[in-house]
Amino acid sequence: MSAEILQALREVQLPLLAVLLLFGALTKLGSRDASSGLSVLLPARLRRPAVLGTGLLEAALAAGLVLLSGVPGEAVRLLTALVFAASVAVLLLVRRRDPEAGCGCFGGLSRAPIGWRTLTRAGLLSVAALLTLGLEPTAWQAVLGAGPAHAAVLGAELLLLAALSPELRGTAARLRHREPCELREVSERAVWRRLRRSDVWRTNRPLLLDTEPLDTWRHGCHRFLRYDGLRHGTRVDVVFAVRIGGRRRTAVRAAVVDRGSGTSVASFGAVSDRELQGPPRRLPGPRRAARLDARRRDEAREAASLGKALENPSGRSDAWPSEDLEAEVAGGRGGA
Repeated sequence: MSAEILQALREVQLPLLAVLLLFGALTKLGSRDASSGLSVLLPARLRRPAVLGTGLLEAALAAGLVLLSGVPGEAVRLLTALVFAASVAVLLLVRRRDPEAGCGCFGGLSRAPIGWRTLTRAGLLSVAALLTLGLEPTAWQAVLGAGPAHAAVLGAELLLLAALSPELRGTAARLRHREPCELREVSERAVWRRLRRSDVWRTNRPLLLDTEPLDTWRHGCHRFLRYDGLRHGTRVDVVFAVRIGGRRRTAVRAAVVDRGSGTSVASFGAVSDRELQGPPRRLPGPRRAARLDARRRDEAREAASLGKALENPSGRSDAWPSEDLEAEVAGGRGGA
């Protein structure tokens, strides 16, 4: 192995480790799953704090790899190597405690049981962190100075990591065999977020007496939420239907039902939250509309209609006396 390739191999590890640590931190902080990885070894009350603490530690290490050099940078790189080495030992304990538990490396994405691929990946990342010791550039400086050798090394290492990552195979399998919306599990929090972002919710929000639903249930591809409301002094039920899944973005429907009679007094169809493909058609301004109307005006036809109306006054409506009609036409002529 030439000196150039070896140097490229060492420098590539800095941005690669930073990206992996940052991605792992984001998936841990954004997931509520605390039933895999280190949390399996802890009491239930400590599992969620342990996941959050691990995510914050990984985010701090990623920032250190990107920004720090010198002695602080060396300390961060050594700590990164120790974290990955310790994760190998932790994963072995988790595997012994619960053979079906996932590693939790990337939050809810790491659902597959811990196997030799996961353990090998953690060990190789620890070695990768050790290779960065003694380097002068930080991760972002290594990216700025990257060349063809760096790209080749990075491509080969990404292929190796892909082969050692059960998360990729699990994600691909879930995409191929995706459950229909009738059977798909969706959290209450996601349904609530989709509802609150819709135009239907903003339209009916003034009717609601409380922002917490009285009842929720599921039917097919929709989750229904019933709220207590007041419309024109009458107690009503405002029922929202939030669609689950589908190729298009979630649509929301609503119905306002009179609580006493059970009849629907108002309904709101699906309102798309996608932006319009083009600007809406605008009406012409008053002056331009007047000019367009003047071009279409037929004075001969107006005169003929006026003559017939004057010759046959009995055919006019009572709401229009002859004097008013004549004054109206006279005014129109004068304006022309």
